[in-house]
Formats: sequence, C-alpha cells, structure tokens
Amino acid sequence: MEAVQDYEALKASLLDAANEHGEPHWLADRRAAAVDAMVDLPLPEVRRFDYHRWPLTPIGPLQWQRSDKALAAGIAIDDAHIQFVQIGQTTVAVNLPDELDEAGVILTDIFSAFREHPRLTEKHFMDKIINAGEDRLTAHHVAFLNSGLFLYVPKNVVIDKPIEAYFVQDSTRKTPMVSHVLIIAEEGAEFSFTQHLTTAGDESNAASCVAEILARPNSHVRFSSLDELGEQTTAYLNRRARIGKNATIDWAVGVLNGGNTVADFDSDLQGEGSHADAKVITVTTGKQKNGINTRVTNRGKHSVGHILQRGVLLEKSELVFNGIGDIIHGASGANAEQENRVLMLSDKAHGDANPILLIDENDVVAGHAASVGQIDQNQMYYLMSRGIDKAKAQRLVIRGFLGAVLSAVPSKTVRQELTDVIERKLEDGQKFK
Repeated sequence: MEAVQDYEALKASLLDAANEHGEPHWLADRRAAAVDAMVDLPLPEVRRFDYHRWPLTPIGPLQWQRSDKALAAGIAIDDAHIQFVQIGQTTVAVNLPDELDEAGVILTDIFSAFREHPRLTEKHFMDKIINAGEDRLTAHHVAFLNSGLFLYVPKNVVIDKPIEAYFVQDSTRKTPMVSHVLIIAEEGAEFSFTQHLTTAGDESNAASCVAEILARPNSHVRFSSLDELGEQTTAYLNRRARIGKNATIDWAVGVLNGGNTVADFDSDLQGEGSHADAKVITVTTGKQKNGINTRVTNRGKHSVGHILQRGVLLEKSELVFNGIGDIIHGASGANAEQENRVLMLSDKAHGDANPILLIDENDVVAGHAASVGQIDQNQMYYLMSRGIDKAKAQRLVIRGFLGAVLSAVPSKTVRQELTDVIERKLEDGQKFK
C-alpha cells in the first residue's frame, strides 16, 4: 500500500467528504475503521500469482465529481428495458417498470440506498457476505467507495426481463473507480442480472469492483457479467454470494479486461440443498496478467457447487486459474466438482490451472479436472482440410472451447456482446504471427 504520513488526517478528510455527501453516520464510521484496518491487513492470496506491486490501493482525497453524460453515448438506454446506467459517480438512468416498483422492487444507486433504505443496507454492506476486514483490498474498498448500485427483490417476486446494469469508469481524469453492487433476493425471488464494466478515457486508474449477493431460501439469481475495463486500468474484482436453503446462484462471468486483473469469485453455500454453478471465461493478450480465484464453499447439507473455468492466452500474457472446492465438516451429501482448462496460442504465454479440494467431511462427492495446452491440431487439420483458412479455423476452435460458458449466459444480447469482445481481443492479440 502506498505510504501515508498521517492516517488521522486521512480519516478526517474521509469523514468530511462523507458528511459533505450526506452519508449516514454508520457508513462514515466504517470508512474510518477501514483506514485503520488497511495498515496491517495483507493482500488476499492468489496461489502462484504475484500482484503485490500493483497499484490497487491508491490513497487520496475522496472527491465527489460529476462525469460527462456523453460518455454513455454508446449505451442504448431504453425505457422498455430494466436498466441502470452509471458513468463514474454520475447516475445517468434508472429504468424500473411501475409494476415492479409497486411490487416493492428497489433499483437505485448505492448511496441513495444507504440514506433511504438503511434497514436493508446497513446490516449487509461489507459485513455478512464480504467482511471489510478480510484483507487490504476489501478495507480499501470500503474506505474509498465512490459509486455503485443496490437491488432488492421482495419475496416471491419473479422478474421475467433481465436487469441490465452498466458501469462506465471515467478515465478521462485521474480518479479510481470504487464501485459496489449489493443485491438482496428475498425468499422465492427469481431474476437475471447482468453487469457491464467498461472504461472511457485513457488515464491510468485502479478499479475496485465488488458485488455482494444475498440469496434467501428458494430464490434463484442468474448473475452474468461482461468485464471490459480498459488497458490502462488495473482491476480488482470480488463477487460473492451467500446462498440459503434450496436457493440457486448461476454465475456466467466474462473477464475480458484490457489491463491486469486480480479476481475472487466465491459462492458460500450456507443452506441445505443450496446450489451454485460458476462459469468463468477469460482471454489475455499482450503482457497482460490475470489471476482468478473461483471458490465454492459447501456448508449446507446436500449443497452442490460446480466450477467451470476456461481461458485463452495469447502473446506474452499470463493467466492463473485457481478453482477451490471447500467442503466444511457437517456438509454431508455435498457435491463439489470443478474443471479448469487453459488454451495457449503462444509459446511465450504462461498459464496455470490449479484445482484445489479442501474436504473435511466423509459423505460427499468431489472431483476435479485441469489442463493447460496448445490448440488441438487435429481439430485445426479437420477444419482446414475442408477449405477453412487458418484464421477462421482458430476462431472456430476457440469459440467451441469457450462455448460451455457462453451458452450459460441467459441473455442472447449479452451472449453476442461477449462473443464480439472475444473476437476483438483475439484480433488484437496478433495470434497469427
């Protein structure tokens, strides 16, 4: 962490900024406590991956700045869709149908939620799902939080249309993006949520993007993401769900940032019969480095946690996948299975696929598969023997390799967007040299 001469002065400036922003006292107190915690907390561990010198915890004044709404020009804002659009710290659009509003659904920016819905937010924000004191990155996130979203779906409310959330990092100036998504799905609620992360501008900035999901019993949340932050962005991603009895979380995560990324995706299966299915894809190019932990923790009896990770490496890039299945004592009948596969298109790239099983219970099913290798030449030969050129043949093989994750994305539009981003990254990666 960057040296800070006077932590008391830093806390005072954060409290002044929080008061200026009209934040509740409990949030200001958590900011101050997080500054104290940052001094001694370590960075989270990502096995076989060193990111300790990355500029992920910039220290500076907490400033409230408006961003140019024109930076959202590329987003198709449509009143017929359920949408949330935020540029930097500026909320551009919140579209929620009247019938959902009348049913008690809440979709708003995170700071409005802190002020207007303290009963829902205070006890869950960076406490029950992710604790602010876990490590230096979680503490920094709380101390310097400057944007985000809150979504609340009441008991037995089923939302048929996907909820689309767009977050554009404003890198037209030197300001870190510290964005938080807090989602509460009450008992029996069901919906799909898609998060889009992009960057406007070329300034070098850090991005700290955290998502917390509380899935009450019998709820079903489908969480998709398209992470496309810019080349000058060093990103920390942390997404975690606390999953109740017979509740389900389906993850479909596309880590397609242009810069270096460290990520932690975690499903905490608390309730009996709870279920998590985590699918993650990433494509790395240039000298980019990605370190990704995807964890499923089985605590409830007969809980089921599956992990599928697939990555494609080009040029001199580096990718480390850690798949972690953790079955806690007492989680009898649990199932934890994972598959981690890395495809390297360059002999200068470095990839690791590390399956990790931590089992403290006898009556369970657990398994893993992992591979790191080059593109299948038999597949290439088959395609090229039928008149398909090398470039197109490689694309088809890669699309097939990533297809298991792409097909899990519930929205056809998002699925196509993911495919388009992958195609662009492959083209930028100069894989045919």
